[in-house]
Amino acid sequence: MTADEVRKVSDSRVLAAMAHPLRRRLMDVLKVHGPATASVLAGATGQAIGNVSHHLRVLGECGLIEEAPELARDRRERWWRLVSRGVRWSTSDFQDDPATAAVADAAQSLNLDHQVGQVRGWFAASDDDKERWRDCTFAMDQWLHLTPEELRELGEEINELLERWRRRQAPDAGGRQPVFVFAYGVPGKP
Repeated sequence: MTADEVRKVSDSRVLAAMAHPLRRRLMDVLKVHGPATASVLAGATGQAIGNVSHHLRVLGECGLIEEAPELARDRRERWWRLVSRGVRWSTSDFQDDPATAAVADAAQSLNLDHQVGQVRGWFAASDDDKERWRDCTFAMDQWLHLTPEELRELGEEINELLERWRRRQAPDAGGRQPVFVFAYGVPGKP
Protein backbone atom coordinates (compact mmCIF):
# COMPACT_ATOMS: atom_id res chain seq x y z
CA MET A 1 0.00 0.00 0.00
CA THR A 2 1.28 3.45 -0.85
CA ALA A 3 0.77 6.60 1.18
CA ASP A 4 -1.57 7.85 -1.56
CA GLU A 5 -4.03 4.96 -1.25
CA VAL A 6 -7.07 4.57 0.99
CA ARG A 7 -6.88 1.56 3.30
CA LYS A 8 -9.92 -0.68 3.70
CA VAL A 9 -10.24 -1.59 7.38
CA SER A 10 -11.72 -4.94 8.31
CA ASP A 11 -10.22 -5.34 11.80
CA SER A 12 -12.32 -3.96 14.66
CA ARG A 13 -9.16 -3.34 16.72
CA VAL A 14 -8.00 -0.86 14.08
CA LEU A 15 -11.39 0.89 14.18
CA ALA A 16 -11.27 1.05 17.97
CA ALA A 17 -7.74 2.49 17.90
CA MET A 18 -8.49 5.23 15.40
CA ALA A 19 -11.83 6.14 16.99
CA HIS A 20 -10.04 7.68 19.98
CA PRO A 21 -10.35 11.50 19.65
CA LEU A 22 -6.66 12.28 20.19
CA ARG A 23 -5.53 9.52 17.85
CA ARG A 24 -7.89 10.82 15.19
CA ARG A 25 -6.51 14.30 15.70
CA LEU A 26 -2.92 13.05 15.45
CA MET A 27 -3.78 11.34 12.17
CA ASP A 28 -5.37 14.57 10.90
CA VAL A 29 -2.25 16.59 11.78
CA LEU A 30 -0.08 14.04 9.96
CA LYS A 31 -2.44 14.14 6.97
CA VAL A 32 -2.42 17.93 6.73
CA HIS A 33 1.19 18.71 7.68
CA GLY A 34 3.06 15.51 6.83
CA PRO A 35 5.52 13.49 8.94
CA ALA A 36 6.27 14.78 12.43
CA THR A 37 7.88 13.89 15.73
CA ALA A 38 5.99 13.34 18.97
CA SER A 39 7.14 16.74 20.23
CA VAL A 40 5.84 18.53 17.11
CA LEU A 41 2.54 16.66 17.40
CA ALA A 42 2.33 17.48 21.11
CA GLY A 43 2.72 21.16 20.27
CA ALA A 44 0.08 20.96 17.54
CA THR A 45 -2.46 19.25 19.80
CA GLY A 46 -1.64 20.84 23.16
CA GLN A 47 -0.96 17.42 24.71
CA ALA A 48 1.94 16.11 26.78
CA ILE A 49 4.71 14.44 24.77
CA GLY A 50 4.38 11.21 26.79
CA ASN A 51 0.66 11.04 26.07
CA VAL A 52 1.23 11.65 22.35
CA SER A 53 4.00 9.04 22.26
CA HIS A 54 1.67 6.45 23.78
CA HIS A 55 -1.04 7.13 21.19
CA LEU A 56 1.50 7.09 18.35
CA ARG A 57 2.60 3.62 19.44
CA VAL A 58 -1.03 2.43 19.44
CA LEU A 59 -1.56 3.82 15.93
CA GLY A 60 1.71 2.22 14.82
CA GLU A 61 0.76 -1.19 16.24
CA CYS A 62 -2.44 -1.05 14.18
CA GLY A 63 -0.57 -0.19 10.99
CA LEU A 64 -2.19 3.25 10.64
CA ILE A 65 1.12 5.10 10.95
CA GLU A 66 4.75 4.07 10.64
CA GLU A 67 8.14 5.41 11.59
CA ALA A 68 10.01 7.50 9.04
CA PRO A 69 13.62 6.86 10.13
CA GLU A 70 15.10 8.59 7.08
CA LEU A 71 13.89 11.93 8.50
CA ALA A 72 15.65 11.54 11.86
CA ARG A 73 18.76 13.62 12.51
CA ASP A 74 20.01 11.16 15.14
CA ARG A 75 19.09 7.78 16.66
CA ARG A 76 16.94 9.35 19.41
CA GLU A 77 14.66 11.30 17.08
CA ARG A 78 11.55 9.39 15.91
CA TRP A 79 9.48 10.67 13.02
CA TRP A 80 6.03 9.30 12.18
CA ARG A 81 3.97 9.35 8.98
CA LEU A 82 0.64 8.00 7.79
CA VAL A 83 0.72 4.64 6.03
CA SER A 84 -2.18 5.59 3.75
CA ARG A 85 -4.04 8.75 2.76
CA GLY A 86 -7.15 7.61 4.58
CA VAL A 87 -9.23 4.69 5.73
CA ARG A 88 -12.66 3.39 4.88
CA TRP A 89 -14.83 0.64 6.26
CA SER A 90 -18.27 -0.77 5.90
CA THR A 91 -20.32 -1.67 8.93
CA SER A 92 -21.57 -4.68 6.95
CA ASP A 93 -18.05 -6.19 7.20
CA PHE A 94 -18.50 -6.41 10.98
CA GLN A 95 -22.06 -7.73 11.29
CA ASP A 96 -21.16 -11.40 11.89
CA ASP A 97 -20.15 -10.73 15.50
CA PRO A 98 -22.19 -8.49 17.84
CA ALA A 99 -19.03 -7.19 19.57
CA THR A 100 -17.28 -6.14 16.35
CA ALA A 101 -20.56 -4.73 15.01
CA ALA A 102 -20.80 -2.53 18.11
CA VAL A 103 -17.22 -1.33 17.57
CA ALA A 104 -17.95 -0.48 13.92
CA ASP A 105 -21.15 1.36 14.83
CA ALA A 106 -19.37 3.31 17.58
CA ALA A 107 -16.48 4.18 15.24
CA GLN A 108 -18.93 5.45 12.65
CA SER A 109 -20.72 7.58 15.25
CA LEU A 110 -17.45 8.97 16.64
CA ASN A 111 -16.28 9.73 13.10
CA LEU A 112 -19.43 11.78 12.49
CA ASP A 113 -18.93 13.58 15.82
CA HIS A 114 -15.39 14.45 14.72
CA GLN A 115 -16.55 15.76 11.36
CA VAL A 116 -19.35 17.85 12.83
CA GLY A 117 -16.89 19.11 15.46
CA GLN A 118 -14.66 20.47 12.69
CA VAL A 119 -17.56 22.51 11.33
CA ARG A 120 -18.66 23.66 14.79
CA GLY A 121 -15.09 24.76 15.48
CA TRP A 122 -15.29 27.03 12.46
CA PHE A 123 -18.61 28.45 13.62
CA ALA A 124 -16.98 29.32 16.95
CA ALA A 125 -14.00 31.09 15.33
CA SER A 126 -13.59 34.82 15.82
CA ASP A 127 -15.00 37.26 13.30
CA ASP A 128 -11.44 38.26 12.37
CA ASP A 129 -10.62 34.63 11.52
CA LYS A 130 -13.79 34.29 9.46
CA GLU A 131 -13.61 37.57 7.56
CA ARG A 132 -11.49 36.40 4.62
CA TRP A 133 -13.51 33.20 4.19
CA ARG A 134 -16.96 34.68 4.83
CA ASP A 135 -18.36 34.43 1.29
CA CYS A 136 -16.72 31.16 0.23
CA THR A 137 -17.58 28.57 2.87
CA PHE A 138 -20.61 26.47 2.05
CA ALA A 139 -23.18 24.14 3.48
CA MET A 140 -25.72 22.27 1.47
CA ASP A 141 -28.32 19.61 1.80
CA GLN A 142 -30.75 18.03 -0.61
CA TRP A 143 -33.53 15.47 -0.46
CA LEU A 144 -33.12 13.07 -3.38
CA HIS A 145 -35.08 9.98 -4.38
CA LEU A 146 -32.46 7.28 -5.03
CA THR A 147 -31.97 3.55 -5.08
CA PRO A 148 -29.05 2.10 -3.10
CA GLU A 149 -27.12 1.75 -6.38
CA GLU A 150 -27.75 5.40 -7.27
CA LEU A 151 -26.62 6.55 -3.81
CA ARG A 152 -23.43 4.50 -4.25
CA GLU A 153 -22.87 6.12 -7.66
CA LEU A 154 -23.44 9.62 -6.24
CA GLY A 155 -20.92 8.91 -3.46
CA GLU A 156 -18.34 7.75 -6.01
CA GLU A 157 -18.86 10.92 -8.08
CA ILE A 158 -18.45 13.16 -5.03
CA ASN A 159 -15.33 11.23 -4.03
CA GLU A 160 -13.89 11.64 -7.55
CA LEU A 161 -14.53 15.39 -7.44
CA LEU A 162 -12.83 15.78 -4.06
CA GLU A 163 -9.94 13.60 -5.23
CA ARG A 164 -9.48 15.79 -8.31
CA TRP A 165 -9.21 18.86 -6.07
CA ARG A 166 -6.82 17.07 -3.68
CA ARG A 167 -4.47 16.02 -6.48
CA ARG A 168 -4.49 19.23 -8.49
CA GLN A 169 -1.16 20.92 -9.13
CA ALA A 170 -1.83 24.46 -7.98
CA PRO A 171 0.86 27.07 -7.49
CA ASP A 172 1.47 27.88 -3.85
CA ALA A 173 -0.34 31.19 -3.87
CA GLY A 174 -0.48 33.01 -0.56
CA GLY A 175 -3.44 32.40 1.66
CA ARG A 176 -3.93 28.67 1.17
CA GLN A 177 -4.71 26.80 4.33
CA PRO A 178 -6.22 23.42 5.18
CA VAL A 179 -9.95 23.27 4.43
CA PHE A 180 -12.11 20.45 5.79
CA VAL A 181 -14.79 19.14 3.41
CA PHE A 182 -17.10 16.23 4.11
CA ALA A 183 -20.39 14.91 2.77
CA TYR A 184 -22.87 12.30 3.89
CA GLY A 185 -25.65 10.64 1.97
CA VAL A 186 -27.98 8.52 4.07
CA PRO A 187 -31.61 7.47 3.84
CA GLY A 188 -33.78 9.66 6.03
CA LYS A 189 -37.27 10.78 6.85
CA PRO A 190 -38.29 14.44 6.56
